[in-house]
Amino acid sequence: MPAEAAAAAPQAVESVFPQLEALLPHVQKPIQYVGGELNSTVKPWESCDVRWALMYPDAYEVGLPNQGVMILYEVLNEREGVLAERTYSVWPDLEALMREHRVPQFTVDSHRPVKAFDVFGLSFSTELGYTNMLTALDLAGIPLESKDRTIDDPIVLAGGHAAFNPEPIADFIDAAVIGDGEQAVLDMTEIIRAWKAEGRPGGREEVLFRLARTGNIYVPGFYDVEYLPDGRIGRVVPNKSGVPWRVSKHTVMDLDEWPYPKQPLVPLAETVHERMSVEIFRGCTRGCRFCQAGMITRPVRERSITGIGEMVEKGLKATGFEEVGLLSLSSADHTEIGEIAKGLADRYEEDKIGLSLPSTRVDAFNVDLANELTRNGRRSGLTFAPEGGSERMRKVINKMVSEEDLIRTVATAYGNGWRQVKLYFMCGLPTETDDDVLQIADMAMNVIQKGREVSGSNDIRCTVSIGGFVPKPHTPFQWAPQLSAEETDARLTKLRDKIRGDKKYGRSIGFRYHDGKPGIVEGLLSRGDRRIGAVIRAVYEDGGRFDGWREHFSYDRWMECAAKTLPAYGVDVDWYTTRERTYEEVLPWDHLDSGLDKDWLWEDWQDSLDETEVEDCRWTPCFDCGVCPAMDTNIQIGPTGKKLLPLTVVK
Repeated sequence: MPAEAAAAAPQAVESVFPQLEALLPHVQKPIQYVGGELNSTVKPWESCDVRWALMYPDAYEVGLPNQGVMILYEVLNEREGVLAERTYSVWPDLEALMREHRVPQFTVDSHRPVKAFDVFGLSFSTELGYTNMLTALDLAGIPLESKDRTIDDPIVLAGGHAAFNPEPIADFIDAAVIGDGEQAVLDMTEIIRAWKAEGRPGGREEVLFRLARTGNIYVPGFYDVEYLPDGRIGRVVPNKSGVPWRVSKHTVMDLDEWPYPKQPLVPLAETVHERMSVEIFRGCTRGCRFCQAGMITRPVRERSITGIGEMVEKGLKATGFEEVGLLSLSSADHTEIGEIAKGLADRYEEDKIGLSLPSTRVDAFNVDLANELTRNGRRSGLTFAPEGGSERMRKVINKMVSEEDLIRTVATAYGNGWRQVKLYFMCGLPTETDDDVLQIADMAMNVIQKGREVSGSNDIRCTVSIGGFVPKPHTPFQWAPQLSAEETDARLTKLRDKIRGDKKYGRSIGFRYHDGKPGIVEGLLSRGDRRIGAVIRAVYEDGGRFDGWREHFSYDRWMECAAKTLPAYGVDVDWYTTRERTYEEVLPWDHLDSGLDKDWLWEDWQDSLDETEVEDCRWTPCFDCGVCPAMDTNIQIGPTGKKLLPLTVVK
């Protein structure tokens, strides 16, 4: 039997911790590398036949609280004969020592080398983690490019929101999952298990083919991209018989059947979120045209009020956290959010368990809800996201909130004892002018004026936080031109000067913003095609790491590497970022089916240019976005009519 076809006999894989331990006294925050967190899982290597290494490609403090990785970690470890362990990006200080002492990329659970696993799965919520992926591959001893890997290398799998356009990293990954991961990883596991049990016939290509022919796993190596003379894509075509022309996203229906995480991880080191979180619903149909997350996670699927209650009860017992985050893209839109908040506040009043929501929609806010959320915890500031500074811009982006709505909402908040409000906006939206952005200052000043009036105090604050707009795949704005970094910075400078120059209100308004440079790099990566892989590799080889961190990000490095690599293809950074696309153009991700009809997205893009608003299809007739029929799904919302009653204490 050829060596390639022979199944690898299960052998113990040695921990690298003895070598790692000697390095830890010489690095910052060594505790993030030692593992042993409450609720972590270590299963015997020999008793499992499919083994996953899961990575959120960022530092431990950012990666550990990530819900997606935590859910998959638990889903896989519940399976008989399957193990999953976690790995995170190591800081540059440890990276240098690992290279010097030849310590490979390791998991934190048992410190096994990542190269020993069957699958190396990475979850990308942002494209700025791509260079961290290459660092991890290189440290692991896994060839950077898929074409150079052998049967004994792990399958490198991408998931998360950025995987809806994996083309910039197509050379580096073996496969991608688009959509929900829970069922997908279990289906993949069974395919890999069967292939291994048969003696790994056909080698690496065979197992990837078995994954690809399901129609739900994208294997870039089985597709060729043809380009037109002007640089645009001519078509993307399968190069192997039996591979589908389009790959469909996974959608998990009935969230109550997936009550994960049941045993949330409790970090050893400080992390960005120190709370127990429950996803109360998935998907959003508000139709904000800039929002990729809302578009690609359709349809809306609510978790039941009783399902939420059970998850909170079990999660708090398992962790000892003192705060519960009720997560979703727009949590106040849950049909029973009032009953959920009151029921949980009642249940945990004696334990002083606080509740929190992500930013609240202006039109979904009410004081009763806010009071329930803060009843057992501290009353911190409220966060709202008008997104656009002017009424006109909010019509363009389909954020149906008027300034009157906002002023009325903040007046209620200030009048009921809140002293701080944070407002989130974007700069560089399609059709935006300087005046649209300067109206952000007017809105903030009106907020302070109203707050002083209703509270009778000058001791109130409004913080304006601004991010740069980046057009994303599978949204109506996927065709839109991006504002250049220079224009973004000029606009933000004018806004800052207007706020600071106001003697009456300026001191009460905080101003936080990101300059335009990271947004250009994110735009290059989010709408890029396979040619961008050469840029990513050049940046990595030049020392690019942790591009999502301001202190590590280098715009100049990205631009220099792009200038060296892209001219060979006849394109440049502006071609990917500030150029508007036409309807006829084949987009790099058109062969990946998010369920959204391309014609519907185009019509919504045209509606935005006409400043036409579209209602939420949860409460109105269907607008034919395509998701429900294409994915054989449907919107699932309450109310259920059930109540979240206090649980009887079992002694």
